[in-house]
Formats: sequence, C-alpha cells, structure tokens
Amino acid sequence: MEELTKKITDRLEELRSCLQADGGDLEIVSIEGKTVNLRLRGACGHCPHATMTIKEGLERILRDEIDPEITIERVM
Repeated sequence: MEELTKKITDRLEELRSCLQADGGDLEIVSIEGKTVNLRLRGACGHCPHATMTIKEGLERILRDEIDPEITIERVM
C-alpha cells in the first residue's frame, strides 16, 4: 500500500498547479487504502463546482492513471 500512497500523493502534487492557477489549492488530509480524503482550499474551497473538480477531475485522473478503485472524499 505504501507504493500506492506514494503514487497518489505524487500525482496530486503535480495536479496542484492546475488548482493554484485558478486561485485554489488542495490538501491531502489522509489516504486510507484506496480512499483519499482531500480538502480544497482558496477559491476551489468555495467554488460551486468543487464536487465536479474532485469527481470528474482529480478522481478520474487517479483512476485512469493509477487504480480504477480509487475514490476521493471531500473533507470540509
């Protein structure tokens, strides 16, 4: 599982720049198996499209590139 956690963390760190370009950011709260608990910050934290950013953006990328069973849960 350590390898999976590292892959997830590394990829999310790469994707942060996309959110930062729009005035937002992300914080990895925890990774438990294939579930990532994530907090959106800045503009992304208050955006009405935050759920879409997580599910259709970040989660889809992680599933496509790392493991199809990964889920991201938003932490407020």
